Amino acid sequence: MAKRVSDESWIVFWASLLSPLYFGEVDPKQTARFLRQLARQEHLFPDGTRRKPSLSTLWRKWKKLRTGGPEALRRKARKDRGTVRQGRGRLVARAVELKKDQCRRSWIVINQILQVEHHQRIPKSTLYRHLRQAGATRLKLEDVSKPIRGRWTRDRSNALWVGDFEDGPRVMLGDRVVKTYLSAFIDCHSRYIVAARYYLRENTDVLIDTLLRAWSEHGSSRELYVDNAKVYHGRALRLACLAVQTRLRYRKVRDPAGGGLIESFFRTAQSQFEAEVRAHSILTLEKLNQAFSAWLAVGYHQTNHSEIRETPKQRYERDRLPPRRVDMESVVTYFHQRALRTVHRTYCDVQLQGKFYRVDAKLRGDRIEVRYDPFVTPLEVVLLYDPKTGAYLGKGVCHNRPVDPDQQPAAAKTGTPKFNYLELLIEQHRDQLERQAQGLDYLAAMSHADRRWPFPDFARRLASRLGKSGGVSAFSANELETLHRFYLRHSRLTAVLVDRAVAAAAAPTITDVLFQLQLFLEEERSE
Repeated sequence: MAKRVSDESWIVFWASLLSPLYFGEVDPKQTARFLRQLARQEHLFPDGTRRKPSLSTLWRKWKKLRTGGPEALRRKARKDRGTVRQGRGRLVARAVELKKDQCRRSWIVINQILQVEHHQRIPKSTLYRHLRQAGATRLKLEDVSKPIRGRWTRDRSNALWVGDFEDGPRVMLGDRVVKTYLSAFIDCHSRYIVAARYYLRENTDVLIDTLLRAWSEHGSSRELYVDNAKVYHGRALRLACLAVQTRLRYRKVRDPAGGGLIESFFRTAQSQFEAEVRAHSILTLEKLNQAFSAWLAVGYHQTNHSEIRETPKQRYERDRLPPRRVDMESVVTYFHQRALRTVHRTYCDVQLQGKFYRVDAKLRGDRIEVRYDPFVTPLEVVLLYDPKTGAYLGKGVCHNRPVDPDQQPAAAKTGTPKFNYLELLIEQHRDQLERQAQGLDYLAAMSHADRRWPFPDFARRLASRLGKSGGVSAFSANELETLHRFYLRHSRLTAVLVDRAVAAAAAPTITDVLFQLQLFLEEERSE
């Protein structure tokens, strides 16, 4: 099919074809002969087709070129261009009406309706041209209800913070490989990260911990813009924002574009920081956060931002609003966890998270509400409240409760049992000594020998599959320690499993390979 070509391409084609006549290279008396020769030859036309031009066309083009120059070869626009041809007005008007009635209605459906009503159709290109002229395209009809977006901005630092979560790299937790989550708050005006940290979970406690870190260092912002997820709708967060005079704003439902500012930072962190983390195998959460804090301070905050044309740190400090310090002791109480407990009648204490907390003796047997700070470790003191009135009842202090006599094992009954188990053990031991006196049974010893894969072989196999030369010496001391902890926990490691884990790992790093090994071993245990 011939392609659409601009007028300029046609001008260049005809002028080049007739250039020997135009530049006087052919005797005027030989014009007819020259044109007849051109008409007998095939030429590649600008529309991609190869054919012979007609002699009459060549004479017409030469006459225009000779009298008016190259511009005379430009095709004249139709006088009725852009207008509806006679007899098609009602058809086009009906097509526009059908499109406005349903903006997603395709040209095929419109033509089917026109065929039934008017026994005519409109070519696709012609139909869309008239729809564009009438402003009846899907883009224009559908976008009328969509908001016109602008860039997030505020005139001063600490006027508006934007917060969200994002998945992070995997780390080692003891001898297990676990996922991390990055929680961050960014200042809208300066793009400065007021608080950001990797955690092992994505819940309200993590959100609160990140926000409290930002408030303790920078004070409170005038506004806080967060996602519409359930984690951000807690009563504690709303009360705390009211207490520090921060207006809490939520992103609209099913409108992810509103969080573009923090999402842009997450993409920067993934490309500049997390890519290096995965390449160098940072294996613990503590090291991950140490490296991340260093990258924020030395890299991100000190680099010119493409949007604001200066570093986030410079802009944040220059345009900062007067700080609004937060009384952290009073604010933290809004985020205390709550649990209903009954005071023990004998020991006058309550149990929480496996520990016991002694309370006032007058509360013996009462139903009380225990409030505690989830961020304090170890938890030594809890607060006590009346669950009905909310009145403060005092504190509970951690203590070691004596063993409950009701839970002690019952004393053995007196009397001689019918079956003497001790005699049986003595007889079995005597038989064992007799067998040993006759010599070692090497076949039995071999059958009971520890057939576990040696750790050096495991480390050498992993090093070779990761492309490391030197065997065990290819790993650092920290990496060997991590591998050994993993080896001690899992006794069913094999060379086949190591090869499978390396092939299935998302990246050729120790963290990802151990994560895959862990998944394969768990699958075997479940079968």
